[in-house]
Amino acid sequence: MLAPVSGGQRRSSLRPSGSRRNLALAANNGFLAEDSSAMSNFNFNDLPSKLALRVFSYLSHKDLCLICQVCSRWRELAYDTRLWKNVRLRPEYGGLSVSNVNQFIELIGCRFSTGLRSIELPCELIIVPVLEELARQCVNLRCMTLDFSKAMQLHDYTDLVDFPANLENLCVCLSDVIFMEGLMRKIYHCLSSVQVLHLIGTFEQSTEEEEEIYEVINLSKIKSHTPNLRVVNLYGVMFVDDTHVELLSYNCVHLECVALNFCIKVTGASLKVLLEKCKKIKTLLLHHCDLKDEHMMAVEWAATHVTELDITSTELSSACLDNVLGRIVSFQYLAVGYCDFFTD
Repeated sequence: MLAPVSGGQRRSSLRPSGSRRNLALAANNGFLAEDSSAMSNFNFNDLPSKLALRVFSYLSHKDLCLICQVCSRWRELAYDTRLWKNVRLRPEYGGLSVSNVNQFIELIGCRFSTGLRSIELPCELIIVPVLEELARQCVNLRCMTLDFSKAMQLHDYTDLVDFPANLENLCVCLSDVIFMEGLMRKIYHCLSSVQVLHLIGTFEQSTEEEEEIYEVINLSKIKSHTPNLRVVNLYGVMFVDDTHVELLSYNCVHLECVALNFCIKVTGASLKVLLEKCKKIKTLLLHHCDLKDEHMMAVEWAATHVTELDITSTELSSACLDNVLGRIVSFQYLAVGYCDFFTD
């Protein structure tokens, strides 16, 4: 029979004796020494390529362009197409700078190829050879940014015959002085798969002086060639007004989000028609628009599916806010910053 152990005996049996402590310390020191020795003998090049690629995936493309000079294996790893799925080529936004266009065109096939998913191009790279090579080599390209914001003139696209045709997300940064039709008429037929459209205007670059505003891109033609649009973001596009908003209500039955932030000519006159025809719209972003009380109150908000609304920096009255906000059934997001009449 086993005799019960008293409390004092239990404590002494759990506490190692002096000799036991010494053995434990010696074993621990030995383990640390072995571990230290193993680390000192570690060589990164002994890692399997799969693990090495995972490590390199945390580096920026600028870093990859530097470490590729270490050795041939690192160069092979750094240039693996799996590390070049999302490429940014706008230096002012942290992207790479391209000094030789011809070499860049050669790299599209060997460095990017079918692995490329998204790319940002500055105006100097939005040329026929680059666009056609992307169309031929990068068949899985889904997101593209075309930045014309600093351009002074449009390149000649007369000979353009090919353009990426599987895009789901297209962003065009506009210029006040460049009319985009020379390019757009060549690519309209390639936009049917686009679901997210961003047109970035020049509101942030505008001055207080009165300047003539030009309609530099044809929204009506874009809309007619993009029947699958779910998200439209017209950020700071100075020429956009209520007539352009009404255009969206036709042939855009899948529309879920409309963002008109800093479109200062939008008064809300077309919101009623837009929400009646595009019943899937859940998000309306109207930051700094020139919204009018009568137009906002004319909308049948209770019959819409709007759950997210941004009316920051608008001048809607207290009565209008009570009327509108009280009829939206289920809010998930509401932004009303800098609204003088929004109170407790």
